[in-house]
Amino acid sequence: MFHIVFRPKYRKRVLRYKLASRTKELFKQCCEVNDWVIRELKVLPDHVHLLIQVNPKDLISDVMQLLKGGSSKVIREEFPELEEFLWGDNFWSEGYFVESIGKVAEEAVRKYISEQNKQARRDHGL
Repeated sequence: MFHIVFRPKYRKRVLRYKLASRTKELFKQCCEVNDWVIRELKVLPDHVHLLIQVNPKDLISDVMQLLKGGSSKVIREEFPELEEFLWGDNFWSEGYFVESIGKVAEEAVRKYISEQNKQARRDHGL
């Protein structure tokens, strides 16, 4: 199980409304096809938190390539207005944060991810 954090290019705050919903759908579809389980998913305007359980044979670099690469292609096709903010071929920035999670820490990480909206509101005075 892995806790993964990644963001759109230039950390633009574009993951809102229809784009946030579509991003969630794409991640869920990718996980379903690859037999992975999303334990927690939070799409915030400028980054994504994902707690995912993958097969032991799957490399996390391959998981990220499928999640980011596949979603980037679809997002750019379905939301051409993003070209104004995110030029180039990629929607997501290079790199990501990842940490492996044991069963004991899973609940703490799930709570942390689920509370991200509250923290973001406090940080931005909302």
